Amino acid sequence: MILSFLSDVPPLTPLGGDPTLEDFGKDPWWIVLIKVLAVFVFLVVMTLFTIWYERRVVARMQVRPGPNRHGPFGLLQSLADGLKLAFKEDIMPLKADKIVFFIAPVISTVCAFTAFAIIPFGPMVSIFGVKTPMQLTDIPVAVLLVLACSGMGIYGIVLGGWASGSTYPLLGGLRSSAQLISYEVAMGLSFVAVFMTAGTMSTSGIVAAQAHGGEAFGWLPTPGWFALLLLPSFVIYSISAVGETNRAPFDLPEAESELVGGFHTEYSSLKFALFFLAEYINMVTVSALCTTLFLGGWRAPWPLTIWSGANSGWWPLLWFTIKVLLLLFVFVWLRGTLPRLRYDQFMRFGWKVLIPVNLVWILALAGLKVAQKSTYSTTDKLMFVGVPLAVIILLALFWPAKAEEEPKTVQEQVAERPEGSFPLPPMDLQVPVSPRAKRLTAERETVPASTEKEV
Repeated sequence: MILSFLSDVPPLTPLGGDPTLEDFGKDPWWIVLIKVLAVFVFLVVMTLFTIWYERRVVARMQVRPGPNRHGPFGLLQSLADGLKLAFKEDIMPLKADKIVFFIAPVISTVCAFTAFAIIPFGPMVSIFGVKTPMQLTDIPVAVLLVLACSGMGIYGIVLGGWASGSTYPLLGGLRSSAQLISYEVAMGLSFVAVFMTAGTMSTSGIVAAQAHGGEAFGWLPTPGWFALLLLPSFVIYSISAVGETNRAPFDLPEAESELVGGFHTEYSSLKFALFFLAEYINMVTVSALCTTLFLGGWRAPWPLTIWSGANSGWWPLLWFTIKVLLLLFVFVWLRGTLPRLRYDQFMRFGWKVLIPVNLVWILALAGLKVAQKSTYSTTDKLMFVGVPLAVIILLALFWPAKAEEEPKTVQEQVAERPEGSFPLPPMDLQVPVSPRAKRLTAERETVPASTEKEV
């Protein structure tokens, strides 16, 4: 029966070639099922590996062994932790909204899995004789699907914090919503430069565009990967991705120093495991999206391109996985080296640095694209684009800083407080002596020394 499907699927792209949008939606149901299962297994295995990988790398940075007991090199430690979570007691607070409390981690996990559906793993391949793209699906606005899933995934965190019926989880959920607004905008703007250069929002089309990235600006010698061609967008996306996944140094929604455990304080057993799974799958997803948009996707890096078969067959899956693992190492590296930011610093950085820089960069890139289509000479094009950009950079570097005001003394600050304000602690930070302590002190002073017992 399987062979009867083969004649119904005429390939539009030869094996090893870049798939196009016309190549999707023509697979038989069993090929789609195989792809769904493969994506699911890839994400689960990558999650188990990343947990072990993170613990081993951080242990190496701290000069200690890390997990090394269960399995070779401790590789089964993540599986053991997962089984332990599954058999732990599931505790639900009395004041929790039971339905929302249960659904919240499911929302985060499902959105994390769904976002990976449009990630290309490789070119056209043959699966049991059927020629198909090594990608689950693709649509003309595929990158926007990732943003939509990311935005929906935050609902799981916010609802989980609200449904817990506790103060600190609620504060952690509110922090997540504010974090989403600030860093999701910066991440979305970093995609604009990629769309302008590639001319498409399809992930398979963006990977194909990076094969000829140097032709994006015909009069400007540029490399193929957008990470070098669009360096500001790549840097801004990398920073926004760390904030989007709630990872250190941007892990404010689950800051244990002031929020105990953040939005998942009241969660345990499998529900906590689902939140944990969603966080690591989001790390893999943003790393895979970064690979797709900026690092050439599944294409081999330069030294390997000398081999003619590097970008054909199943080899691209290996290059793609290696790039994702390298980006995951950066997540671990940041966690092991940088301290957590204050919340006001974190929000100020997103709104006052990332977004303005992104807007200026998009404006400069748009001017470059317009100049490319004009009839001016190369020197005039560089002058029209470079001079305004240089002026903006100089203004940003040498703009006079706001004069700092002389800090007010504590007495002046207290004097400015309006009537009816909350009471202040003593200025010397000394607790007033209690009446009982005063009484005991007075009694000791009235007792004559002669009444003391002789030893």
